[in-house]
Amino acid sequence: MNVVSYKSKTLATWIAFLAGSLGLHRFYLHGWKDRFGWFYWVPTFLGLHGLQRVQDHGLDDQVSWLLIPLLGLMVAQAMLAAILYGLTPDERWDARHNPGQPVHPTRWAPVLGVIAALLVGAGVLMATIAFSGQRYFEYQVEEAKKISQ
Repeated sequence: MNVVSYKSKTLATWIAFLAGSLGLHRFYLHGWKDRFGWFYWVPTFLGLHGLQRVQDHGLDDQVSWLLIPLLGLMVAQAMLAAILYGLTPDERWDARHNPGQPVHPTRWAPVLGVIAALLVGAGVLMATIAFSGQRYFEYQVEEAKKISQ
């Protein structure tokens, strides 16, 4: 007999917001055997390693230029997942994650999670794009200076 436990839209939204870059929302929804959930750890920890490299080697470390945007993109995708979960209609959510169970209406908690995810996700995505663009153009200027000398 296959017993399916109830999957809360509110809880999934907040797990994606708080720990989505580690894939914990996927483990909540799909179980520990979810391959995509395990994949989230690699770029997240590489991005954290990039932050550690900046602290150890300074902002001129080119490896950190490649690694830090991975963390930003993982956080941004987690915020997108939180937004998608929170905005999914209750009927569709329960049909997909709670088949055969009555619809459980949600109130404001997922909406508050969506608002928080929009704020954090937009900020992180803009910061990631700005950091990557700045480092790219600084590298281009340094290379042009080397060539002209």
